[in-house]
Amino acid sequence: MNKSIDEPRRKTAVRPIAIDLFAGAGGLSLGFEQAGFDIVAAVEIDPVHCAIHRFNFPQTAIIPKSVTVLSGHEIRETAGIGNREVDCVFGGPPCQGFSMIGQRTIDDPRNNLVKEFVRIVSELDAKTFVFENVKGLTVGKHKEFLSELVEEFRTVGYQVRLKWKVLNAAHYGVPQSRERLILLGAKKNVPLPEYPSEISNNPSAKHKIIGLPDGPTCAEALDDLPDADLFPTLTNNDAVIGAILGKPSAYASELRCLTNDAWHFGYVRNWNPRVLTSSARTAHTDISKRRFSETAPGSVEPISRFFRLSPQGVSNTLRAGTDGSRGAFTSPRPIHYKYQRCITVREMARLHGFPDWFRLHSTKWHGARQIGNSVPPPMARAIASAVLKALDITPFKPERTLKLGDERLLTLEMSKAAELLGVKAPNHRRDRKSGAKKRKQTDIEEARILGLSANG
Repeated sequence: MNKSIDEPRRKTAVRPIAIDLFAGAGGLSLGFEQAGFDIVAAVEIDPVHCAIHRFNFPQTAIIPKSVTVLSGHEIRETAGIGNREVDCVFGGPPCQGFSMIGQRTIDDPRNNLVKEFVRIVSELDAKTFVFENVKGLTVGKHKEFLSELVEEFRTVGYQVRLKWKVLNAAHYGVPQSRERLILLGAKKNVPLPEYPSEISNNPSAKHKIIGLPDGPTCAEALDDLPDADLFPTLTNNDAVIGAILGKPSAYASELRCLTNDAWHFGYVRNWNPRVLTSSARTAHTDISKRRFSETAPGSVEPISRFFRLSPQGVSNTLRAGTDGSRGAFTSPRPIHYKYQRCITVREMARLHGFPDWFRLHSTKWHGARQIGNSVPPPMARAIASAVLKALDITPFKPERTLKLGDERLLTLEMSKAAELLGVKAPNHRRDRKSGAKKRKQTDIEEARILGLSANG
């Protein structure tokens, strides 16, 4: 049971409370906190994600379980909120069954988690909910499932904002094109939230919304960060003390928390801005570096299929990559527009809207998948602000400063994280039957040269 937050202020003002389902590392949690919510509980089955969430949100009760074995009553007990009204439940059930990238089948058993989301919202008797998922859920035969989902919510007493919308993070001040389906709902006796208005254009887009400024570019997000390859310690570590950052853009200034306004309505964290974090280096071969150098900004490198960032554009959608069941642990990070390397996890975080105090797992694979699976906090903040407006709640800044968690939480692998949380570790071992043998760089280069010869 968590201690109550900001106890003296509760006598005169109470922040609305929310619960995060399928929390991951906490992109939605951070956006909702910045909008003015207290996140009293976060449900997440992955122990590594739970550890990272505990580090960044020490005031939140972490529940390391599947929603399938949880009840609304259990969540209330763990969060320590008693019979208090829950203002919002938000989350994004795993989307593998809906994604346009993978196999599209409406009968995918993983889609059952969507109905569990409906059940938890109902059992908590939440005033509102925010459901997010992939754009693929809105096309083809998946629209049938989406209509059924709306009806499921109606059956348990909730109205849904129609027509549903797909929001792009680039329209909410994020230097990344990332489209997500957002469903907004409320109890039948509660005002239904409106979708948040766009605040920025995608600077890479041919067609722009008249009257809106261009959002931040990749250069505005990354130019003030030093090159990770300059620091030998980042070969075996993900953080370095004393790295000198350059002159920041307005966007980078906010993520560096250079002004008090950068915290929005969230809790100020006690952190050390002199430490460059989540910046472990990647050891690329000379062959890879040459291919990267030959790739024009804003295009795709043909062998790796990695996108090379354009300094005056936005990033492509940052993806989580694959786990060992697909044959290899991969995290497809874009190529830097200035350096002949893939971007670091911190650079990914900048392109996603995570502030610099926010830490990810120390390994590149875990850190990249935590970002790739999350909602960009600025977009989440815009959505949460729309919910508060519907609830007629005026947000306020808390007075309490939070101390971040133990840094050892950032280094735990699956088994150790599970042990710490007292749960069984999920199986992430490589399935040798499904795994393809990784090609050597020399073999790839030989094939490339032969291809060039064949094409004249």
